[in-house]
Amino acid sequence: MSKRIIPDRSIIRLSGPDMLALLERTVTHSVDNWNTGEMRYGALLTPQGKIIADYLAMLSLDNIYLDVHSGAADELEKRLKLFRLRSDVVIERLTEDVVTEGSWVDVRSTHLPHRAISPKAEIGLEMTREEWHAARIAAGVPEWGADYRGSEVFPTDVNLDVMGGIDYRKGCFVGQEVASRMKRKGKIRKRTLPVHGDGLKVGADVLAGSSIGTISSVSGTHGLALLRTDRLVSAEAAGHAFTCGGRPITIDRPAWLDLELIALSAAND
Repeated sequence: MSKRIIPDRSIIRLSGPDMLALLERTVTHSVDNWNTGEMRYGALLTPQGKIIADYLAMLSLDNIYLDVHSGAADELEKRLKLFRLRSDVVIERLTEDVVTEGSWVDVRSTHLPHRAISPKAEIGLEMTREEWHAARIAAGVPEWGADYRGSEVFPTDVNLDVMGGIDYRKGCFVGQEVASRMKRKGKIRKRTLPVHGDGLKVGADVLAGSSIGTISSVSGTHGLALLRTDRLVSAEAAGHAFTCGGRPITIDRPAWLDLELIALSAAND
């Protein structure tokens, strides 16, 4: 089967002896014990702790490849060059290569296509945006450019931590103080969750007595919604039904969310 281009992705290549050190002090994921051929997920945050850009990072023998949404690539490249200072790191955009289906495991979800970096000239087919969005929505994976944009959301709003995108044990990174404080104090009140129903529309309110959040992505009868989890719990306790566009919907409750809601309740006591 021929590899296809995954839509709306750009590639930034880092090379040089200080490439790992640059990422270690700036981005959310750790570079410790990173094996060649292993993919990691992470983000660069603002000092206020909001996501500038998230990306998948692929480590090869001599380079790190950052697979980033094309709409966020310019800002990510610019910020990394600012943080480089005197470090011996070359940061460059690759224009003759593309992100394709391949053998590198997308660590965000086992249900997403594996990935690779391939020469553009050798690839003739591109996955449709509709197919890609259907796959990631079914997997419960929010995406920059669809569910949020730069400097709009905290990492936990879009489940970056749940998908392995933050190492809270590593040393300093940009925005660490805010991100760590939210996690430590158990005050995470927003999450992006899968929703299902016939009334889904991007930008529409999810209602349960009153609004508890907003639909951010839709593919058929499946979608993702950024929800206030404290309001979700209150609505359930009050016996309210969940609706969108005047029609009933269901909201998935992953196991990790139940544990988090216990912590949130304890923090509010």
